[in-house]
Amino acid sequence: MNRRVRDITWAAIIAALYVILTLVLAPISFGIIQLRLSEVLTVLPVFTPAAVPGIMLGCLLGNLLNPQNLGPIDIIFGTGASGLAAWLTYLLGKRYRRIKKTAAVYEQRQVMLARIAALLPPVIVNALIVGVYLPFLLLEQVTAAVVLLSVLSLALSQSVVLLLLGYPLLVNIERSPLALMMERT
Repeated sequence: MNRRVRDITWAAIIAALYVILTLVLAPISFGIIQLRLSEVLTVLPVFTPAAVPGIMLGCLLGNLLNPQNLGPIDIIFGTGASGLAAWLTYLLGKRYRRIKKTAAVYEQRQVMLARIAALLPPVIVNALIVGVYLPFLLLEQVTAAVVLLSVLSLALSQSVVLLLLGYPLLVNIERSPLALMMERT
């Protein structure tokens, strides 16, 4: 299979998984306080650049199909935030892969810190972008305190998903043949 077909296939699989996880868990995936478990897939750009458009497309479709659609602001900025976070994760993943290859030289602590660093973009970007606009779409009265709570809530929920689910997923993928299949793309 040529590289382009493989990248498109990975992107489509990731997008489909993102949409399924988001919509099946819609009651907790949307709202001012949310726990979007589909965000666990944001670890995948560590292994392949094909995950970046896959996550963007998955987020776009998830937001479009949201049972309580929040309109173009959420669709555009939510998708943009996820795309930016995925791209930054891919860039930090390059550093992680370099450290991982030379793990004999580095301490395991450095590998662990590189893994965690690669998981931070979705936490930071989504909290700062989505956390700021979401109160304006969902609430009638918005104050600076409400926006701050929204940002902190999103940062916390993203952290929970990525540290409790994403980190183990990252470690398990890197130990499996799946990592090699993705890295060849």
